[in-house]
Amino acid sequence: MTKRYLVGLLMYLTRLLSLFPSQTVRNLILRHLLGLKLDKKAVLYSGFLIRSPKKITIGKGTVVGFNCELDGRRGLLIGENVNISSDVKFYTLQHDYNDSNFKMVGSQVQICDYAWISTRAIILPGVIVGKGAVVAAGAVVTKNVPEYTIVGGIPAKLIGKRNPNLDYNPGVERLHFI
Repeated sequence: MTKRYLVGLLMYLTRLLSLFPSQTVRNLILRHLLGLKLDKKAVLYSGFLIRSPKKITIGKGTVVGFNCELDGRRGLLIGENVNISSDVKFYTLQHDYNDSNFKMVGSQVQICDYAWISTRAIILPGVIVGKGAVVAAGAVVTKNVPEYTIVGGIPAKLIGKRNPNLDYNPGVERLHFI
């Protein structure tokens, strides 16, 4: 009981931190007090909800938009130069609906370099989004997404291919007080 209370308190305090109007201060606290592995050239915009920050890695040049939910309970690895739009949700745990006790099951989520996860997409446990892949707005991703493909829908399905010659850095132009 005490552990769940402390976990809930940490989530609440992290949520309050997400509203602090300075990325620099937020990032220092996330890195040095909460153990989030956040590259100095990554951008994490306000309104985030983070579970288990010590099990989350966010690479160089990556941007995480407003109001994103980052679940690190089973591990969340986000590569370099990834663009995560606002209101995206990553889950590493879910309930087994066939288990009589409704137990929790899940595994690590990995987002590879140059991927783009568009607005309000949901990435479910165990998914790997390949290098340069695009997840369309509102998609629910239940299976791995191959490199340089575009998926969309519920559940997400292949809808196109992406140019593999990518060399951009979405973290270059950040808004410092948001």
